[in-house]
Amino acid sequence: MEIVIGILIPFLGTTLGSLMVYFMKKNMNRKIENIILGFAAGVMVAASIWSLIIPSLEGAKGIKCLPVVIGMSCGILFFFLGDRWLKKKKISSDKMNNLMVAITLHNIPEGMAVGVAFASYLAGSLSLTSAFALAIGIAIQNFPEGAIVSFPLLKRGYSKNKAFGYGFISALFELLGSIITLVFTSFIVSVLPYFLAIAAGAMFYVVIIELIPESNSSNKVNVLGFLVGFLLMMILDVYLG
Repeated sequence: MEIVIGILIPFLGTTLGSLMVYFMKKNMNRKIENIILGFAAGVMVAASIWSLIIPSLEGAKGIKCLPVVIGMSCGILFFFLGDRWLKKKKISSDKMNNLMVAITLHNIPEGMAVGVAFASYLAGSLSLTSAFALAIGIAIQNFPEGAIVSFPLLKRGYSKNKAFGYGFISALFELLGSIITLVFTSFIVSVLPYFLAIAAGAMFYVVIIELIPESNSSNKVNVLGFLVGFLLMMILDVYLG
């Protein structure tokens, strides 16, 4: 029973963050929108570094930087080729859908990390308290991430229910990552550094190509949002990750 509760905790963190969309307005002041989009960019960059790239380096065997180089390249290439293909087919690429995909990709390896923690508990190599501490830390980090999935969708004209629904779906993938890891622990542990780096590459692509240009403004309030988001996520990752 404690395993079920443990893997549900990060899922609840993302879901609760997505619920914040019900307290937001569709037609928000442009300056506030820029701050929130800058905040989202800061959160994603910090999460990529401390939740994905550093754990990927720490978990790698042999050439430590290899999973990061391969994984980030694949993550960025995935979005780049996807956008090129959509453009070639004359299909409009929805930037907000790319944001949701990037966060979802980020949630899968985080869910795997929680799965590894509880699998280690079952194997007797990690205490239950430590496994729960990791799950709670990731859940707290997931709260702002859930919000930044749902808010841009609301801004693009989606209903609040639909915007929340997409955030909820991204949370489900985190839960799925935990379950798959518990079932296939021995295999997942060996490739987890690559999954972490792929997610980091995807998030960097969305930040550089989409979030920063989307939040561009003459008064540069997006920089303030970025700073706050980056520092907040860094603190959460360092002390709770």
